[in-house]
Amino acid sequence: MSNRIEDLEVYTLSEAFGDEVWFLVATWDYFTKDTVGKQFTRSSDSISANIAEGFGRYHYKENKNFCYFSRGSVIETKSWLKKSYTRKLITEDQ
Repeated sequence: MSNRIEDLEVYTLSEAFGDEVWFLVATWDYFTKDTVGKQFTRSSDSISANIAEGFGRYHYKENKNFCYFSRGSVIETKSWLKKSYTRKLITEDQ
């Protein structure tokens, strides 16, 4: 096992995804940012944040719990993605 969080592909991918959501939401109008945007950004950032926190705990059981939290954030983010698409805030390509 690596001693560096940056060596975990799932972490680096989730970090990049969170950044992509951030820059996308930053282009939205105030109302949209304040409602859907904040929740979408928080849930997407929470994916990598929970992976990192679990990684830093060094105990298997704690790490596992934070992986479950991260998985919950993935499901929440999928919900915000669907809402964003349905409300025509993002395109299918995005």
